[in-house]
Order: sequence, then structure tokens, then C-alpha cells
Amino acid sequence: MLVRIDYNTIMKKILLLFIFLQISLFANSSVLILNSYHKGYEFSDNIVRGIEQTLYPHTNIDINILYMDSKRVTSKEYYESLTSLYKVQLKNRKYDLIIAVDRFAYDFVLKIYNEFFTTEPILTVGIENFSQEKAKQYQVQDKVSALLEKRDLTGNVKAIEKLIPRLKKLYIINDISPNALHTEPLIQDFINSFHNEYELIYLKEDSLEALIKRFKTYEEHSAALFIRFYKNKSGELNKNHTIANFIKNAKIPIFITDSIFIQKGATGGKIVDLFRFGKSAGEMALNILDKQPAQIKVSDDLHYIYDAQKLEEFTLPVDALSVEYEIVNKRETFYDKHRGFINFVFTISPFLLLLIIGLFHNIYMRKRVEKDLRQRIEFDGVLLNAIESPIFWQDTQGKIIDSNTKFCKLLGISCHDLYKNTLNDFPANKNAKRIVKVLEKYGNNPKENIQFKYIDELNHRKTYLIKQACYVDEKTKASGTVTIFTDITREKEIEKAYSRNQQFVIQQSKLAEIGEVFSSIAHQWKTPLVEITTIAQESFYQNSQAISEDESYVKDIMTQVNYMNTTINDFQKFIMPSHQKVSFNVKEAIDSIMEIMAHNIKYNYLQVNIDVQENTKLNIVGFRNEFMQSFLNIINNAKDALLKNDVKNRVINIRLFNEKQKLLIIVEDNAGGIQEKFLHKIFKPYFSTKSNGHGIGLYMSKVIIEDKMNGKIRAYNTPKGAALKIILELE
Repeated sequence: MLVRIDYNTIMKKILLLFIFLQISLFANSSVLILNSYHKGYEFSDNIVRGIEQTLYPHTNIDINILYMDSKRVTSKEYYESLTSLYKVQLKNRKYDLIIAVDRFAYDFVLKIYNEFFTTEPILTVGIENFSQEKAKQYQVQDKVSALLEKRDLTGNVKAIEKLIPRLKKLYIINDISPNALHTEPLIQDFINSFHNEYELIYLKEDSLEALIKRFKTYEEHSAALFIRFYKNKSGELNKNHTIANFIKNAKIPIFITDSIFIQKGATGGKIVDLFRFGKSAGEMALNILDKQPAQIKVSDDLHYIYDAQKLEEFTLPVDALSVEYEIVNKRETFYDKHRGFINFVFTISPFLLLLIIGLFHNIYMRKRVEKDLRQRIEFDGVLLNAIESPIFWQDTQGKIIDSNTKFCKLLGISCHDLYKNTLNDFPANKNAKRIVKVLEKYGNNPKENIQFKYIDELNHRKTYLIKQACYVDEKTKASGTVTIFTDITREKEIEKAYSRNQQFVIQQSKLAEIGEVFSSIAHQWKTPLVEITTIAQESFYQNSQAISEDESYVKDIMTQVNYMNTTINDFQKFIMPSHQKVSFNVKEAIDSIMEIMAHNIKYNYLQVNIDVQENTKLNIVGFRNEFMQSFLNIINNAKDALLKNDVKNRVINIRLFNEKQKLLIIVEDNAGGIQEKFLHKIFKPYFSTKSNGHGIGLYMSKVIIEDKMNGKIRAYNTPKGAALKIILELE
């Protein structure tokens, strides 16, 4: 006997049974959603929308939403008024679940729980840290479940490093609101574990206006990770559209950690999708209504989402990411624009089916060609803009037909404004005029290495080597020239450093020669000094009858001889060049110079004051004798200025003190100062304001202090005269 099974009937019965079980499971359930903020606040609205979409299909679940408006009002009186209001609203109401959206609502529920509720379970959603001790404090630890929001700073930073491989600066933006305090440990943990080569800057500005001002100018190889900035220091609330305008108009890419500002100007990031986060909270709510035990869960539902237009604006290669990502805000294609029309024609024209198929095939093939061409153009554009050298093309009439972004930045003119114009069309642009002159010079002698010097927007001096080549397009037969600016700044700096090293070697060689000569002289002087000493002692013993007079006479001779001998030894040590860096006391080195110059100072009526600030660290590592030579040059310059200007009370003040783990030496005189037109030239080689000066003293001082001892030397005028500041690194 055959039995016929009606599978459709069986499936219908199973489906009805499942619906019945769902209805009976959540029969007449009532849920209270307490929102920390006001209706229209996008962060909490997205979460609530996700919860509602999960719960609403269960028609037997009643949802009641109350708004606390804690973003705009946070006073104690306000919360007391809310408590009184909720006593009226929630009177005689029984809920099966209380959902607290974000921290303010959760804290409020804990405080009023024993007054308003009895056994109702609590689900807190959107907080970043959960404390079991806090729940125990209010005796609700077995009633609280939590879905924690976890921002992935490390994942975001790794993605930024992939998108900007030459990253130099990364800003982390956070405000000073109570919510920020819960994110602060996460940020500090990341900062403490940060060991990358680029600079990490944590910003907690006073106001959104300060952030807007900071990022209104372009910073190459920089980016920012936006955590939040909803409140200024004054407590003023920043509206979402104002924050979105800041992110959209910033001149560096702004990355985010949640979905509020995606497609509103943010570049993107590894983000918490708040709507999906709300749906996950809704699933937890269903589990709690199903009488499942409380659980604390950290949401790991994070997604890489990026804005196509922002990626294009900052030329970021999203393909460099090794993770799955979603692109939003794509440019609409031809097919997207005309999809409705194509479908309409296809629907109402069955008799033209063959024609439509032919047209569709034609469109399809064209789209493939366009896509391949667009990809090639985009690839060429990305490749061209990735080149550090400015490049531009001109036709035979001198009109610019293409360029990379580096050339546009060099001129400070947008690429759109450059297109189909000549450089002569921008007479007010100084760099355009200079490039025209340089190209004319290059045209007269193409074999000569023509250079173009330029100061960029960060006030960095750059030197470019100009080269040109002719091109011909085989298809259009169009021709013109391509100009390439090759950056040779580093080569020039190396050449300059080599020249300085040569000067240093030459100076050391001269010092060595002078040292050998002086050693010979010192050796010849010491023999007569010994003889003078012997004669004086013999005179003392032979004239023992007049001991007091001879004793005084001999003592004077011995004192002078010892002084001469000590001076010769000190000067002999000073004149010999150092061969390696040593640790030495700067004050002792200066005292040695003062002893050598003692007579010069005395007979020129100079008053030299040396002031060492209390507890000043004075030990540095460097070339002691060369430092003393540099300091001697500085003191001699001050002395010459005082004598030249015939100053009556001639004073040189020397101050030593520490600042920011460095040793500062200030040398000031009262000779009237340096003329402003000469102030920036005094450290250049062979420049001197003296009629018989060689212009090498201060230049060598700068080479020794800056190039050989990693220090800095600067000159400036004071109300009474000139001052030189020397900054040296402590040992």
C-alpha cells in the first residue's frame, strides 16, 4: 500500500507551529528603552532604530521610549525633575526588560532601580566600560546584561599606515566630556604601546573652532583619527552637522571609529556601524525576554568602510588594504544614471528585442572599454601623483594640457585652473614668473644644469633640477614638451655639509700647525725661565745678610716665572686641536679662556660677569679646545665692538642655565647691537663688518657648535647691544 506524503501541508504546519511558539514566547512582553539623549541625536537614534527593527516583527512586544536629553542638560536639579516625572509616567507600569542606551541612562537606571522597579532585567547598550562592582553597589549584578561598544584604535591605525605609507604625523582627536573619560584608558593604552617612527599627537582642544583652525591648511603625509568632539571646554554642545562640516573641510584625511560621519566628509575607517550595533542589542533583548541568563558581551561587529570621493581627494590607495572593505559614495556610472530608461525601453519594446540585445551588447562592450580605460587613467593618475617630482605638459603654444598635483602645489594653483592656460596667464604668481624665466634660460642652453629654488608651504627650502623633453602622440599627432622638476635638495645639503667638514678639517690642520710652532716656542721659553729661577735662588743664598729684601725680591720673581710657565702650558693645551669628543665642564672651559684673555680684558677696561644659575648642569660631550676657540671668537667680537664704538662702561655678561634638558649660554654686550641688515649674515663664511676682518671666526664657531657638537647658535639684538645664544645638549 502506497502512502502519499503532502510535503507542502507539512511545511505549512511547521511554519504555523514556529509562529505560535514565537507568539507564546514573547506574549504581551513590554520593553522600556531609556535613551540618554534627545530624539534626533544621530548616535543614539541609530542604535534605537536597530533595536526597533529587531523587536517590531514580534508584534506582541510593546516598546516605550523615554528621552533624557543628557547631552544638552546635565544639572542635578534636572535629574531630580526627571525622577519626579518618571514617577508619574511609570506609575502602575510593569516592564519585562529595561534597555538603557549609553552611560547616562544606565547610571540613572541604577540609581532609581530600587525605587521604580523590582525584578526587571536591565540591558545597557553603548557604554565602553562595564564595572561589576558598580552593579553590586546597587544590588542588581544578577539582573544586568551589557553590549559594550569597543573602538578598535589599533586596527584603524594599521589601516591608516597602509593607506598612507609615508605617514609623518597622526592626530588622535577627543573631547573633554564625561563620555571621553571612558574612552581615555583605551587611548592611553594605545599611546603607551605606540613605538612607530612617525609622530603621534593627542588633541583635546578647548573648542571645535580651534580644531577647524588647526586643520585648515594642508599637511603632507598627515592624518587624524576622530574619536569624538561633541562638547567644547565651556560645555557648549557641537551639533552633528557642524562637526561634519569640520571633517569635510579639513585639509588632511579624517578617519573615524563609528558610522555617524560616514558619507558626511569622513574618509572612513574600521568603524562600529551603530545601526547593526542596535540590531545586535535587539537580539540580546530577545534572549533576555526568553529568560536566558545575563551576559556581558563586547561587540566585535566592526567593518572597514571608506568614502570613494575622499579616497580620491587625498589619493589614498585603498587596494593596499589586505582586509575586506566597503566603498560608499561612489560616482554614478552611465548605466546607473539610465537604468530606468533602459528597463522601460526593454519592457515596452518586445518587438525590438534583437535590436535591444545588439544595443546592449554594444553598450556592454563600450562599458568594458571605458572601465579598462578609466582604470588605466586612474592608475596613471595615481602613479603620476605619487611621484614626488613636479611634472607638467605643454602643447606647442605653451598651454598646459596636464600636470600632477605636485606641480599644482608648487604654484599654489588648482589643476583645474591651470588646464588650457599658459604660465604667462598668471602674472601675479611669483613662482609661475620665475619658472618662465628658468625655462627661457634652459631653452638657451639645454645642456646646462638649470636649477629652480623654491620655498614650500611649510617654509622648507627646496632645490629642483629642470629637465625638458619633447613628445608626440602617435594617434592625435599632437606634440609639445614635458617638464620635470627633480628634487636635489638633499644632494645640495650633503654638498654643503661636505664643504663645512672641509672647513673644519682645514681649521683643525691650521690649529695643529700653530700648536706645533707654539710647542717649539714654549720649549725655548721654558729654558730661560728655569735659568731665571736658578739665578734668583743663588742671589737669595749669596745675600743672606739682607734676607728680608732679597726674600721679597726672589718671591716676586718666582711668582712671575710660575705665572708665565702656567700661562704657556694653558695656551699650549688650548692651541692643540681635539681628535675626539670628550666630556668636559663648560664653566671650567670658559674660565680657562678668561685666564688666557685676562691681560687683554684688563688693559681694555672690560668688565666680564659670569653668572651660573643655581643647580645648573654644566657637563657636555664635544671638542673642548674647539669649543674654547669658538667662545674666544665670540668674546673677541664683543670686545672689538665695544672698542670700535668707544663705549665708556664696557660690560660683557655671560649667563649659563638649563632649559628643557639643555645647557644655554647667553653672551651679551652693551656695544649698541648689530645692524639689522647684517644680523642674518654674520655666520656666513668670509662676511665681516670689520675693515681688516677675514669673516671666518663666527662661521667656524657655527660649524663647530652646530655640525660638530649638535648644538645651535643664534644672534639677536638687546636694548643695549648684541647677544649670542648657544644651546648645547647635556651629557
